[in-house]
Amino acid sequence: MLKCRQRLDKYRIRKRIAEGGFATVFKALDTIEGINVALKVPHPHLINSDVLEDFRREVRLAARLDHQNVLPLKNASYIDGNFVIVYALGEESLDERLRRRMAFSTAMNYAEQLMTAAAYAHRYRIIHCDIKPENVILFPDHRLRLADFGIARVAQKTIRASGSGTVGFMAPEQAMGRPSFRSDVFSLGLILYRMFTGKLPEWPFEWPPPGYAIAKRRLHPEFIELLERALELSPRRRFRDADQMLSAFKRVKAKTLRYHTSRSKTTKKGTKNGNATRRR
Repeated sequence: MLKCRQRLDKYRIRKRIAEGGFATVFKALDTIEGINVALKVPHPHLINSDVLEDFRREVRLAARLDHQNVLPLKNASYIDGNFVIVYALGEESLDERLRRRMAFSTAMNYAEQLMTAAAYAHRYRIIHCDIKPENVILFPDHRLRLADFGIARVAQKTIRASGSGTVGFMAPEQAMGRPSFRSDVFSLGLILYRMFTGKLPEWPFEWPPPGYAIAKRRLHPEFIELLERALELSPRRRFRDADQMLSAFKRVKAKTLRYHTSRSKTTKKGTKNGNATRRR
């Protein structure tokens, strides 16, 4: 196990920041560039020649992605017997951010950036396969970047082969080894539902899921229809890809913001009137 202050070539490990079924993520100092970076180190028992070949193939595909909402891979190599993947270090993951209250406008902003990242990849015919809050990294000025392109497919395949892993933010058909663009859409739908209701639908997925009353109170009916379509159990009934889902979001975005503002004002007015009645 790698430890704090341990050196890996030019990187000095500062602390462990996350751990999953495929890898551990560390914050480290690049002693040459003088900047902090994120090191993703796959668990050694999962790495073999087949996994490395899969990884090389996927990274070559993902290297084509150049977008402000996609987190690029800085480096990937063996260092002191450890396979190390290097990324720019953000402020926190969306998973961490969701543990605190989030303004509605911020959630709408993050939702659009996340769908934009996935839509961009889908236009290049690349499926992410592991869109979840832990793989969404937040940077200054509310910039969101989707991470793990080129790694997620390999990680999911490897974890399934090892007999571990959970459904989490995964579409049902993907859990059975049949991922598609529509599987990414399902994952996006789960994240959006979690952001706007504070609840995460869990397997077995049924509509309406927990938190539906919150969704009705906060979201325009057409936005709820968008979520319901993204979370259809049958892939054929979902959006065909993130690009189509993003287009639907843009059509209801303004309505949803106005609806939320109107509902908030009504709630505040009702609260004030109720307090005034109680005072009398």
